This record gives sequence, C-alpha cells and structure tokens, in this order.
Amino acid sequence: MTDINVSALTQTVLWSTFGLAFVFGAILQRTHFCTMGAISDIINMGDWNRMRMWALAIGTAMVGTGVMASLGLIDTGRTIYTANRVLWLSSLVGGFMFGFGMVLASGCGSKTLVRVGAGNLKSLVVLLFLGFSAYMTLRGIFGVVRVSTVDTVAVDLATTQDLPAVLANTTGMAKASLQLWLSVLVGGVIIAWALLRREFWTFDNLLGGLGVGAVIAGMWYVSGHLGFIAEHPETLEEVYLATNSGRMESFSFVSPVAYAMDWLMLFSDTSKVLTVGIVSVFGMIAGSAAWALVSRTFRWEGFANAEDTANHIVGGILMGIGGVTALGCTVGQGLSGVSTLAIGSFIALAGIIVGAVLAFRYQLWRMERMV
Repeated sequence: MTDINVSALTQTVLWSTFGLAFVFGAILQRTHFCTMGAISDIINMGDWNRMRMWALAIGTAMVGTGVMASLGLIDTGRTIYTANRVLWLSSLVGGFMFGFGMVLASGCGSKTLVRVGAGNLKSLVVLLFLGFSAYMTLRGIFGVVRVSTVDTVAVDLATTQDLPAVLANTTGMAKASLQLWLSVLVGGVIIAWALLRREFWTFDNLLGGLGVGAVIAGMWYVSGHLGFIAEHPETLEEVYLATNSGRMESFSFVSPVAYAMDWLMLFSDTSKVLTVGIVSVFGMIAGSAAWALVSRTFRWEGFANAEDTANHIVGGILMGIGGVTALGCTVGQGLSGVSTLAIGSFIALAGIIVGAVLAFRYQLWRMERMV
C-alpha cells in the first residue's frame, strides 16, 4: 500500500466531488427541485409533482446505495448517520427546527446555495447566518447546549442503526443480502409511487428525481470507495480521504457551509484544508450560476421589507442549529441519510416535514391577521 499517492488521490476525490456538486446545482436550478417547494405545492395547490420528484430521488439514491453496499463497494455502516447510538430526540427536534426555518428562509440549505448562484442576495444573507449558527452548534455555545440536552437522550443498539444491520443482528441473515433486498424493495416502492401518475413524466421531473438520486449515490462511491484507503502509507490506518467526519460522506449542506466559511476566513492557516463538504458548497453555487447564466435566468433579488429580512435571518439561524442537531438537512438526512436506511434519518426527515407544515400554517395565520 506504500505506493499509493495520497495527495494525488485526494485531489481526484475533491475534483470528482466538485463535478458532482456542479451537476447537482445545475439540475436543481433547471428543475426547481426543492423540498420546501414540494411541501408548499401540496399545501397551497394540491400539486404532488415536486413531492414525487423528491421521492424519485430518494428511491433512486436508496437503490443505488444499496446495490453498491451489497457488492462491497462501500460500507454504509461507516457514516455519521448509521452510528449505533440513535439520537432520536436530536433528530426530531433538530429536524423540526430545520423544517420550520427553511420555510421562513424560502428554501433549505441546498436551495439557498442554488439561489445564491442565481443572484439571490436574500439567500446570501441566509447562507451567512446558516453557516454562523451551524458553527456555533458544532463547536460553540449552541454546541454546549446541544450536547448537554437533546444529545443525552438516545437509544444504544448492539449494531449500527441501518436497517440491514439491525435485521442481520436480529435474524442472523447476511447483511449484504438484506442490504440489497431492503434497498431494492423500499426504494422500488418509492420509485413506483413517484412514477404512478403519467402527468409526472416530464423531462424536468425525471431529470430532477433520477439525476439527484444518482448524484447522491455517486458521491457515496467517490467518498466511500474511490477515497477509501484500507491502510494509509503513513499511519497504517484506514481512512476516508478529505472528509470532515473521518467517515464516508455524501452530500449535506449545513455543516459543510460552516466549514466552508471557516476555510475562507482562516485561509492562511495551513491546517485548514479543503474537504469534500467544502468543495461541494462551491460546486453547488458554480453549477447553479452556470445554468442560470446559460438559461438567462440569473437576476439580482433583494429583500422586500424589514419583516422579510427578519424572517430570512431567523430561518437561516434555525436551519443552522437544526441541521447540525439533526445531523443533516433535507439533502443530508432526507436523501443521503435515508439512502443508507438509517433509523435516525427517517426520524429527522419526519421532523423536517412536520416543522415545514407548521411553518406554513404559521405564515397563513400571520397573513390572516394582517387582513
């Protein structure tokens, strides 16, 4: 293993991540893929098409991840989502905060990056407050509160919390087989539901669902297979190259925003190096900007009034705190985490949806009071 060029392989991982994130940003900009928008369409118009797009992405990512794991290309037990400690209260509370915040901020973390790339100055403000509050929740005062409160409530399992591992430990069946069949079964059912209505079958809807799901699975391959070294030539330990967590990572857009801000502010500190999370933030913005310029949809947009400003600032703060507390956002937990079949990811996803629905109810109540 001493003949491995770690530096060159790290660069390959980072450039591959940037490329996938670039494609991700361009797809989101073109197709209007948006979790908050999907929930809004259902509540306000009874339109399920964007929710079907999101479901198609989940199912695609789940099948792709499960197949790779069953073949031994990646190990889904080596992620932050699948630890043996199920932080169910953190997932629920953090997910709720994130869901409520993304409605106030007019979009989740990924949508914020996409809008920044398309010239939305409101989203730039959201991005700054999201990153700042996320870092405070990772290592600052909010982090102390998080660790001493919601993180203390958990369920410790005898194995990792992904469903294939839990069932393998219970039934004695092979985890690889369970990984394949559960992923194909659950993911297949979700895909079938998404494709059930013929009116959903437009190019953009299929591109958004299949494209986003493939990008999530692709990032698992880049980080978990391409970037995995079983025996580092210097430390003789196994390592996942260029990850902040030291584990296999796919896309998520809360903590990476905080790390990107930290890297930019302390650039001259040689200990601050690029990671897949940081590079993914830049790639998302670049991909969105490229498509916005090509399609001539790039335009500057600012706040309407003081209340609009306050809502977006509060929304950004809630997303930063909630995203770190829940270990992910609508992409981090709702796509990457769920694709591993992690129990905590499903809890976080439920919290995000409930938080978003209540936020929409709150906005409706505010509008009725103003009439």
